[in-house]
Amino acid sequence: MVAPKNNEDKQALGDQFFTALGLPLRGHWRTRKPKLMGHLHQYGTECLIVDDAHDLSLEHLMLLKEVTDQGRLQYDHPLGLCLVAAGRGTTIPLKETLDLPDPTWLQFRRRFDKVEPFCRIAGHTSEEVRDILATLETVYQPLFPQLNLRQWAGTLYTWLTHPVLDPTHSGRVTMDNLMKLVTTALEWTYQAGETNVRAERLKSAAELLVLRHDTLRIIDGAGPDAPVEDQDAETKDRANGKEPERQTVQENEQQNTTETVEMAEEPVQTSASPKCTFSRTVVAIDLKRFTASSVTSVECPDCGRTRSLSPVKGVLRFPPHDRRKMQTSVTGKRWSAKGKTDWDVVGG
Repeated sequence: MVAPKNNEDKQALGDQFFTALGLPLRGHWRTRKPKLMGHLHQYGTECLIVDDAHDLSLEHLMLLKEVTDQGRLQYDHPLGLCLVAAGRGTTIPLKETLDLPDPTWLQFRRRFDKVEPFCRIAGHTSEEVRDILATLETVYQPLFPQLNLRQWAGTLYTWLTHPVLDPTHSGRVTMDNLMKLVTTALEWTYQAGETNVRAERLKSAAELLVLRHDTLRIIDGAGPDAPVEDQDAETKDRANGKEPERQTVQENEQQNTTETVEMAEEPVQTSASPKCTFSRTVVAIDLKRFTASSVTSVECPDCGRTRSLSPVKGVLRFPPHDRRKMQTSVTGKRWSAKGKTDWDVVGG
């Protein structure tokens, strides 16, 4: 199941479980909640897998703890729990919450896997890319009876480990890039009315991922009376495996649009500001100290941006924000941390 979005109540997550089990959402939550573990036991559930777990609230995590506790104590039913969350770099999602000194989270953490509590799913190797392509052949076989993607497995792996798409040189392919390349080429193949994808279409799709990876396309509304010949020509070019010319921010700097993937240079970064990794992270400040200090300004330990915080359901959480670019000195009174855990009031 997928973690609820924009709803931090226990019922939102509980309703997801009932829906996954095919059970109706009749009656009040307070009467349905005690029966949830009973239904899981009846269906022989072995493990709860929650995708997008980085969106789970403290209330959601509390419900997961209560349900698994009830399964062990009332039904002698050990229930596994796997939280699948998105992460970046070395940041461990939810770790700030699970490291809080409250006994609830200490108990939660003690139940982690003894050897590997936190695991990272790596990208795909060349062999795994071949296996994925075999599965895609089966999925798209009704539309493309002669589809043979596996013959291009080695070539696709080479393209998708280009430095633009694999900046850390991990030698792994992400599922996102693989699916974008394959589905784009299949769309062009379908438009051409063919039963198998051609190499030039795969190559054009790969060049689109690399050369246009961070390119900003200018969309200029010319009005309803503007001619549509250019749009038709672009569709035709793509269907034939050709990359159409476009007007972009880099138009004056990059005139040759037929450059191959092997010779492609890394594109210029756009002006979009990346989100700071501390966004939505729980701030581990004791609420009594926070309230007594009368200081609401909190400094992000990653980028130094300050925000005024207030507890929500007994929790301080740093709001989403862009990473601070100008590192000017901050002198105002604020909460600041060393190592994201040792918080104290500074400045002023």
